Amino acid sequence: MQFPQRNSFSLQVTQNCLLANPDYRKHSDCLGRNWTQGVPIEIVPLAHTKVLNDLIRLGARNPQLRMGGKAKAGPILTDNGNFIIDAHFGDIKDPVNLARTIKQLVGVVEVGLFINMADAAYFGNEGTAVFSLVNV
Repeated sequence: MQFPQRNSFSLQVTQNCLLANPDYRKHSDCLGRNWTQGVPIEIVPLAHTKVLNDLIRLGARNPQLRMGGKAKAGPILTDNGNFIIDAHFGDIKDPVNLARTIKQLVGVVEVGLFINMADAAYFGNEGTAVFSLVNV
């Protein structure tokens, strides 16, 4: 089963395997170094101001509610009717703790850090080259 690609990332699920297909720009020695658009965080709409302030207290650099751009007025809505905040934390040295801390914030539905979930990651580079990380 292939899920729609969003945020330059897609997931594929086979019988007993989860494959990640991130954008090549997300590959680095440290999370947050190359990909500076931030960690996507799904939030309940009524909590967006509180969560933005909480993320700043956690060290996020100018977290932003993801807006629809030219095609849509206002914030982007998830399939569940929630908002997304993009929060850049710089180099993320402890992604497990960061994800856990963010998920404990009131108003947060999900965090876009897929930690210890994928069996393999396949990065498509510019052009046609692909490289993989297995058992990530």
